Amino acid sequence: MMQQVIEYKNILSSLGDLIDKSPYKKGYIIEKIGITAPTFYRKLKSLSFTPDEALSIIRLITPEEAYLHDLKESIKRGKADFKNGNTHDRSEVVSEIKDLLS
Repeated sequence: MMQQVIEYKNILSSLGDLIDKSPYKKGYIIEKIGITAPTFYRKLKSLSFTPDEALSIIRLITPEEAYLHDLKESIKRGKADFKNGNTHDRSEVVSEIKDLLS
């Protein structure tokens, strides 16, 4: 567990550089993660972003990585669902799609 905490601290330490190198302005990031500018700059200086805030920032400034992660997780869930028998037959899926399009 200690290793994970150290890794998280390293991530927070590098977050400022990631933000500076990103194509996004800090104002945009502040707006998207939903905290005030003074709070953002205080947390950036003190490395005190919550895990959820850090994740939101990283997902925002690395959209390709976030998409790839989400895709891999979706595939894992799909495989687990298939293995556990949590599947739908074609007629159920077609019916759901028709209902959504109606």
